[in-house]
Amino acid sequence: MRYFIEFSYNGTDYHGWQVQPNALTVQSVLDKALSILLKKPTTTMGAGRTDTGVHAAQMVAHFDTENSIDTEDLIYKLNSFLPKTIAIHNIKQVLVDAHARFDATKRTYRYKIATIKDVFNVDNAYYYTKSLDIDLMNEASNSLLNYSDFKSFSRAHSDVKTHICAISEAFWIKNEHELIFQISADRFLRNMVRAIVGTLLDVGNHKTSLEDFHHIIQSKDRSKAGASAPAKGLYLTKIIYPDTIYDAK
Repeated sequence: MRYFIEFSYNGTDYHGWQVQPNALTVQSVLDKALSILLKKPTTTMGAGRTDTGVHAAQMVAHFDTENSIDTEDLIYKLNSFLPKTIAIHNIKQVLVDAHARFDATKRTYRYKIATIKDVFNVDNAYYYTKSLDIDLMNEASNSLLNYSDFKSFSRAHSDVKTHICAISEAFWIKNEHELIFQISADRFLRNMVRAIVGTLLDVGNHKTSLEDFHHIIQSKDRSKAGASAPAKGLYLTKIIYPDTIYDAK
């Protein structure tokens, strides 16, 4: 039997989502908790990877068990067992071939920038004080929808077969003393959102023109794009799946 588990985490203390040798990761902590509570070795498969320090308001993973489980009881036990930086929200049975990564049709990220020094937001947003042209940044953001190859914003030498992504939305909003960038696509490349944000900040402070922004994308050269924005401001916020995967008998 296969289950999808939906959860959130504060990534400050973790070396990303994926299990790594000699490093604390969200996946390793979750797998250990599930293995103890289900009384058998249990491994999760996540919807994607988040880098060191990146957060998730909604992450999804799947795991398999031989027997059906009381999902509400397992949610309660996991939340009691796991550290305060990881919270389980839902566990639901899915079809046996449903896949948390490959069946996802849309992913949404948000990037948070604090425009004033906020002691309660120091680990969860990028403190940035330069004046920014938000209208220009939104014009550049909207132009991302006209492209499909985002190699310019991908981590160099990453092991991907294609740099093609279908971006469906990308925009900035100002909320009191915060700037928030939201972007949705069918898939994302390693470091893609942080590289886009860093380049858009260059647009916003008039270091990079709109024409330059287009040339950066068309060049397919990571070295021509801006520096990656810090990980602590990035959040995976939503993952969409087709309803058909939940038709488990």
